Amino acid sequence: MLVMGATGQTGRVVVDLLRARQEPVRAASRTPNVISGTDAVRFHWHDPSTHEPALDGVDRVFLVPPPSSVDPVGVVDPFLALARSRGVRRVVMLGSAVEFPNAPGRLELAATVRAEPGWVVLSPSGFMQNFLRPHAIGTAIRTDGVLSTSAPFGRLGWIDTADIAATAAAILTRPLLDEALRSDYVLTGPQALSFTEVAAIISARTGHRLPVKEVTVEQLAARHRAAGLTAEFAAILAANEDDVRTGRYDQVTTSVLELTGRPPRTFEDFVADHTQEWSPAPVTTD
Repeated sequence: MLVMGATGQTGRVVVDLLRARQEPVRAASRTPNVISGTDAVRFHWHDPSTHEPALDGVDRVFLVPPPSSVDPVGVVDPFLALARSRGVRRVVMLGSAVEFPNAPGRLELAATVRAEPGWVVLSPSGFMQNFLRPHAIGTAIRTDGVLSTSAPFGRLGWIDTADIAATAAAILTRPLLDEALRSDYVLTGPQALSFTEVAAIISARTGHRLPVKEVTVEQLAARHRAAGLTAEFAAILAANEDDVRTGRYDQVTTSVLELTGRPPRTFEDFVADHTQEWSPAPVTTD
């Protein structure tokens, strides 16, 4: 089993879960030297010479598209063709329940994966980890002490990346002949929460008040750029909050429970494990 993004917040947990089950797994990353174990390989989307070695002997792939790419099809398509020719029989792609209307290539990629043998597209809602560093939202919270959003009352079914990883691992280890898995799964936590409700939970659990500041989409894009996102992706990410505001993503599914046998983690429990992350940043003086 090839796991892409093995040093990322989802991929590394998938690797750990598969290793714990003593499954044969190959961990792929641009920086394999930081991965423990002997099953790590270098993989870079824009270096085709790394693709074939990563696929050697593989019949299942956890596909993580190029991060922050507006149009990933051009680099992923040749890889999928190579995977098909090498005998890959299941492709599990990490997509997103939050659509990016100004980045149609991301939707096109999901359609491309659906043409692959044994395909599964996982579409998680907003990550709970978005409120932690180094994500743009978490970095801004730590730096400014406020949660800035253009959709303070729009709800998302926030999900822990560990639950996404558990779902991916469960699918990867199911029999290859299980045709019932050829499907799209929207993954959410147990409840949908607005940014205002998230801030209230963080404040109550940590004892540090986290105000919510409503900003314009343009101001939000500027904050994302300051956190290190490209200007193009920062604009797309900020504009997406228009859909959040209208309630488009106010949904909860049972996919995690159905596929793993256990309910997804609550946001309250997530905050309890990261209380120090939201403590006030230390004040430094010259």
